Amino acid sequence: MDVETAIRTRRSIKVFDPSHRIDEGATAKLIELAALSPTAFNLQHWRFVVVRDPLVRFQLRQAAYGQPQVTDASLLIALCADVKAWDRDPERCWRNVEPPERDRMVGTIRRFYAPDAQLQRDEAMRSCGLAAQTLMLAATALGHGSCPMDGFDFAAVARILNLPPDHLVSMFVAIGRALEPAGPRPGTIPAAELTAVDRFANRD
Repeated sequence: MDVETAIRTRRSIKVFDPSHRIDEGATAKLIELAALSPTAFNLQHWRFVVVRDPLVRFQLRQAAYGQPQVTDASLLIALCADVKAWDRDPERCWRNVEPPERDRMVGTIRRFYAPDAQLQRDEAMRSCGLAAQTLMLAATALGHGSCPMDGFDFAAVARILNLPPDHLVSMFVAIGRALEPAGPRPGTIPAAELTAVDRFANRD
């Protein structure tokens, strides 16, 4: 499937076939493709929690206010953000680069992130968003339905997943076979209304 088709046909699936399975090889391919997403300074803040245990799925469904996608999808992947990725051996993210350039980049990373906790958080969450979109487009291209989800109790999900203290839960992505197609797109804002050139117009 070409990229434009994947973008145009990806929809948020709400009703999945609970009997459908995605094998470990296909799961690994989806993660591999998602991990090729762009990320600032190549820090790869995303951490993918593939939730297989039915009991954990049940607990997460309760934390997600009973949404059936959590248990019925073939795959449930929780995307979590490593807020301290910038300080967690960033040299490994640049290991294929010659030492002078690698050292320069690692020094820049530390100077850029160290003084700004909000930037650390925002950057990690941005990276997870990019990875989630890649994951859903990859799923679409491979013939699966998907649904991004953030309608849940974040604190409860963090407890269930045993989230490290320097990580954040970004979202779930549910992937599987659709039992029902998504409905018509409820409405798209015209591109002209979404686009500014050079700067926003005055809004007097």
